[in-house]
Amino acid sequence: MRTLVVWVPDWPALVRQVEHGAAALAVLDRGAVLACTPPARARGVRRGMRRREAQSRCPELVVCEHRPEADAAAFEQVLGALEEMTPGVAPLRPGLCALPVPERFYGGETEAAAVIAERLVELGVWDVRFGIADGVFVAELAARRASAQDCVIVPRGGDADFLRDLPIEMLDVPVVAGEGGADVDPVTVLRRLGLRRIGDFAALSAADVVARFGARGALLHRWARGEQVRSIARRRPPADLTAEVAFEPALERAEAVVFSARRALEDFVGGLDRAGMICATLRLEVDAQVEGRERTVGRVWRHPRWFSSGDVLDRLRWQLAADPPGGPVVAVRCVPVEVEPWAGHGESLFGGGPDEQVERSVARVQALVGPEGVRSVGLQGGRDPRERALSAPWGERLAPERPLDRPWPGRVPPPAPATVFAEPRPAEVVGAEGLPVAVSGRGALSGVPTRFRATADLGWQPVAAWAGPWPADERWWDEAAARRIARFQVVGVDGSAWLMVVENGHWWTEARYD
Repeated sequence: MRTLVVWVPDWPALVRQVEHGAAALAVLDRGAVLACTPPARARGVRRGMRRREAQSRCPELVVCEHRPEADAAAFEQVLGALEEMTPGVAPLRPGLCALPVPERFYGGETEAAAVIAERLVELGVWDVRFGIADGVFVAELAARRASAQDCVIVPRGGDADFLRDLPIEMLDVPVVAGEGGADVDPVTVLRRLGLRRIGDFAALSAADVVARFGARGALLHRWARGEQVRSIARRRPPADLTAEVAFEPALERAEAVVFSARRALEDFVGGLDRAGMICATLRLEVDAQVEGRERTVGRVWRHPRWFSSGDVLDRLRWQLAADPPGGPVVAVRCVPVEVEPWAGHGESLFGGGPDEQVERSVARVQALVGPEGVRSVGLQGGRDPRERALSAPWGERLAPERPLDRPWPGRVPPPAPATVFAEPRPAEVVGAEGLPVAVSGRGALSGVPTRFRATADLGWQPVAAWAGPWPADERWWDEAAARRIARFQVVGVDGSAWLMVVENGHWWTEARYD
């Protein structure tokens, strides 16, 4: 069966361009350009350039870091559109996929490529190119020689003839281990041997290629000879697990909505069970009629383990109470956001034990007081003790805004204070002469702290010990939010310990140690 390869050039840059809306944009991977948009390419930006060189050629260039997971998620829309037209689509990487040519259905190979191009253009993918050949490797090279929305077709049995006159650089394959343990680029070695075209490499003896390059070289040699050594690994389209129930007439009471949606939500969880999957994150959408127009209210819910039918019903009830739709409800949808196989979440031989009992008890309390009444806590990155605190309703995953494993220069070392005030309280710290202690821009003290008052309702006391300062220049790039502060740990003669901060000559108490 003939193979059709669909190629969207610079797919990572296309995805980022939709997000940022910039004309000249480049995606970097480990400091080098991985992909760029046509306006950036017209200004001289090329794949493999370092960031500084690319920006020197195109000063208005918008630079983004590579996010493979975002590229793959965006390419799912293209794969879904192709699977609607023909089965057996095999994604090779984001922006590149292969499929059997549906020539009989569309009346020929050229016609099939034209119909697929028209469908992808409807999705907003304008620069899409096609290659058709006997094998995947040759079809990909043919697609790279096509123009936008065009197709290069290699005749049947003509893969070797198509490859014969192509430059040897077209054999872009991973490095292979050479003699002495050194990594050798096969294309570089072939050029040093005087081989400039793929046909010259194909004419070599297979035994000589194996002796020099090993198994990888043998595979490369078979590609050069036009042999089909890789079949299309067709992906299995994901099952549609979304559950939806419509109400006619529309329902006004929340309890009636939950009761009427019970069967559909139970079928949703049952469908996951039959597919061998569990859902840890889902989205509940409620459609309502508000002032003659339909309004959709949605919220994403998370679970520490996975959702049961009772859990989904509880979340729907809470959502209707916390965010009323504003009118009669006409439909409810349950959309799975994160699903995983059962295999990695099965219980042990003796069940879930204490953890499962705790979760059930907390869920009962949460059903009585509401989702926001029971919260789980954690830590996230930051310098301020208040901004390091992280909490979320029980059952939802903690989503830190700042990574915890970063250095965070200026952060006070452990142990952490036991009591963190909701708002810093005014304080005073003075030296031996009774003058307020200040900190210069270089972190130098105007005097040694000798007396302090932690809060306005506490009296003065001598300083028994102190540590610091830990200066922090926060958000210096934002004039409105910039702060230059220094933190201190101060211990009084009564044994009380405090975390204090000085900013612009004014002292504040942020937390207390127990």
